[in-house]
Amino acid sequence: MRIGDLKVNRLGFGAMRVCGPKVWGAPKDRAQAHRVLRRALELGANLFDTADSYGPHVDEELIAEALHPYPEELVIATKGGLVRPSAPRWDEDGRPEHLKRAIDGSLKRLRLERIDLYQLHAPDPKVPFAESIGALADAQRAGKIRHIGVSNVDLKQLEQARKLVNVVSVQNEYNIGNRESEPVLKRCEALGIAFLPWYPLGAGSALKIGRVKEVAQKHNATPAQVAIAWLLARSPIMLPIPGTASIAHLEENMAAANIKLSRDEIAALD
Repeated sequence: MRIGDLKVNRLGFGAMRVCGPKVWGAPKDRAQAHRVLRRALELGANLFDTADSYGPHVDEELIAEALHPYPEELVIATKGGLVRPSAPRWDEDGRPEHLKRAIDGSLKRLRLERIDLYQLHAPDPKVPFAESIGALADAQRAGKIRHIGVSNVDLKQLEQARKLVNVVSVQNEYNIGNRESEPVLKRCEALGIAFLPWYPLGAGSALKIGRVKEVAQKHNATPAQVAIAWLLARSPIMLPIPGTASIAHLEENMAAANIKLSRDEIAALD
């Protein structure tokens, strides 16, 4: 599938989990984090999703340590607009001056001259949304970012962003147990905008659903694989980015692309 003019495989890798516990600080085993990142690439994930708030800053550094110089086919998507004063907090900061610094910081940590996909991590209720998007547009004109995406937006915010820039991706929470972003997904589908569902396994809740377990048994698969396969079948513009710090779970997740659900199974899961 495509994100703007970039061609990517249908399953990406969410790199958030290779940071320390609660997405705070460095991992206990940095070498293991590098191995997970390299294995994701080997398994065909050529879209890596990260953000400057993961760590904070640690996740982007790990990606560069493990994969730079980057293979030509790798697309790195990062985000800005959330700050972490402490481990439990994820505070919005959509001020243009902050986003400008955030973009420059991501470029340095990722060792890039231009970021393929930069997404506003979340609207800031204290800052006019157009000003935040305008900061990304400025960076795009300056050659610092190639494509612009938005995250954690509703339909009105998506349309507002589209009036200002060419939006190529939306990253909202979406999984078999949480479909609140269905209107946004349908709009993205109509426009050909890539939809990256975060928490594709619902932080594990999707794996406890009875009908997911039943379909998994039929395919001799895990509930996680069925939950991912359902997302892939849900829409042609869906690009799941399951993340993990475990190579075993990574290999399990990536194998979900090989599961073909029948119409009856999709109907049962719907």
